[in-house]
Amino acid sequence: MIKFDLEIRSEVMFKILLLFIGAYLLGSIPSGVWIGKLFYKKDIRQFGSGNTGTTNTFRVLGKQAGIIVLIMDISKGTLATLLPVLFHSTVINPLWFGVFAIIGHTFPIFAHFKGGKAVATSAGMLLAYNPLFFLYSSAIFVIFLFLTSTVSLTSMIAAVLITLSTIILPYWVPAILPTHNWLLTIIAIGVSAFIFYRHKENIARIKNGTESKVSFGLQAAKKKE
Repeated sequence: MIKFDLEIRSEVMFKILLLFIGAYLLGSIPSGVWIGKLFYKKDIRQFGSGNTGTTNTFRVLGKQAGIIVLIMDISKGTLATLLPVLFHSTVINPLWFGVFAIIGHTFPIFAHFKGGKAVATSAGMLLAYNPLFFLYSSAIFVIFLFLTSTVSLTSMIAAVLITLSTIILPYWVPAILPTHNWLLTIIAIGVSAFIFYRHKENIARIKNGTESKVSFGLQAAKKKE
C-alpha cells in the first residue's frame, strides 16, 4: 500500500513538473520576433527599443502586427494558467503556472533569454484566474493610457493599482473579486516589482521627458496641438 501511494505521488509530481515546463515553454514563445521574421522579414530586436514585446511590435511593425502579438502574449499567460485544469492536475494553485509563463516571456529559451516586460502575459494569467478582474484591470490600463499616452508609465501605474485592488476589491467590490487570495497578491507584488525593474530605462526617459508616446489619449492630442 505504501509503495502504491509513493508511485501515485511520484506520478503526480512528474505530471506537475511537465506542466511547469510546458507553462515556461508557452511563455517562451517570442511572438513579436516570430511574427516579425515570418511576415515582415524584420527582427524587432534590431529596431526601436529592441524589446520583443507588444509595444515595440506596434512601433516597428505597425498596428496589425501589434494587435496579433498582444493577443498571442495574453494567450500565453491564459493557456499556461489553465494547464493544470486542462490536464486535471489541480494539486497546485494554477497561478503558479501563470508565473512560469511570465518567467518564460521575460527570459525565453527560444530568444536567448531576452524577452518582454511581463505586462501582457501577466494580464493573460489574470484572464484565466478571473475574467471579470481581467476586464477591470484592462479598464485601469486603458484609462491611464488615455491620460498619459505613455505605455511604460501606464504599465507601472496599472501594476501598482491592480496589486492594491487584489487586497481592496474583495472587501469593497466583491462582485469583481469575491475572495481575497494572498497568493494572487504576493504574485502581483512580485510582478509589479519586476515590471518596475524592467522599465528602469523608461523611468529615466520619463524623468528626462524623452519617453515615446502613443498616438492615443490626452497627451498625444496636446502634442499634436
